Amino acid sequence: MARLDQMPEPMQSHIRNLDCPHFETTPMVSGPKLSERRVAIISTAGLHRRGDRPFGGMDGDYRVITGDTPAADLVMTHISTNFDRTGFQQDWNIVFPADRLRELADDGVIGSVADYHYSFMGAADPSEMAAHAEKLARLLAGDHVDAALLVPV
Repeated sequence: MARLDQMPEPMQSHIRNLDCPHFETTPMVSGPKLSERRVAIISTAGLHRRGDRPFGGMDGDYRVITGDTPAADLVMTHISTNFDRTGFQQDWNIVFPADRLRELADDGVIGSVADYHYSFMGAADPSEMAAHAEKLARLLAGDHVDAALLVPV
């Protein structure tokens, strides 16, 4: 991860001047204990399956990644020049911890792993993601997901 004080100008100034949203409330929901939850991954690493449409520019949409997708079939099209892809190239679990979730399910720590996972382009404007996130919430409910592992990249 790049440190702000190590980034060149004008990137430092750009990041310092970004608007940070403020929310009046923090939504909370109760649910089953962790050992009964169905968990999906939501990453912002700009991942997609080989052959799927790559991310372009500041797209606010997401790509669906099936739970049985092998690591070799994942491609990262994260556009930030400040993003170091070395970790992903060595171990996909850095940005898409599917193996770790399966281990947690096998050990009974979580109830199950979702059939589908999702990746956004982390460099996108959050306002461009809102409608897509609402659609994604409906998909997660349809897959009976009651917990999401958010992997910000």
